[in-house]
Amino acid sequence: MAVLFDTKFNVVDFDINPARIKELKQGFDRTKKVEKEKLLNCQIEFTDNPEKLKEAKVIIITVPTPVDKHNIPDLRPIISATKTVGKYMKKGSIVVYESTVYPGLTEEECVPILQQESGLKWKEDFNVGYSPERVNPGDKNHTIDKIIKVVAGDTPEITEFLAQLYGSVITAGIHRAPNIKTAEAAKVIENTQRDLNIALMNELSIIFNKMGIDTKEVLEAAGTKWNF
Repeated sequence: MAVLFDTKFNVVDFDINPARIKELKQGFDRTKKVEKEKLLNCQIEFTDNPEKLKEAKVIIITVPTPVDKHNIPDLRPIISATKTVGKYMKKGSIVVYESTVYPGLTEEECVPILQQESGLKWKEDFNVGYSPERVNPGDKNHTIDKIIKVVAGDTPEITEFLAQLYGSVITAGIHRAPNIKTAEAAKVIENTQRDLNIALMNELSIIFNKMGIDTKEVLEAAGTKWNF
């Protein structure tokens, strides 16, 4: 997303990991989402200096949201990122979350932390929004700019602002969700559908293998139906 925004705006890419910043400056993306040439040719300022956050009006938080050994969401990365942003954000800032979270986390968990760390008041001194990251790893056809972007703000004005912001680089179009919780829930069911599909096909492939049936050939045959 940062590389896309770089074509329209001044972008600062902050990460707490100095090694990660060094890699990006050298054109290496360990997530394999961005090609080396794009990273080397962009004007993004890669930094591990949180002071740079003070320069931004819009701060987009995209961090991992894994589960622990008990399958409980591990919120430490997003809480830590929120604390850091809260310490350096300024009056008038708009903080946008793209990470996968449960419905309600942005406003119920993150906003209080932003207020506490910044000393600013929500909806008076700063605003928040949510726009779930939508990527299909390894898919060269459905790139991020070709996937409709869902946006939601804590006020109708912020929703529209985000629609215009993301719309400036997303060619597929923008979907304005009625509220942040709806956008958060949409991301959850997107991931759930994908995981269920993967799990189902894994189970079926085991069964087909025992029956001496080639799973790839089954999928090719089933895929001839328009809605499969």
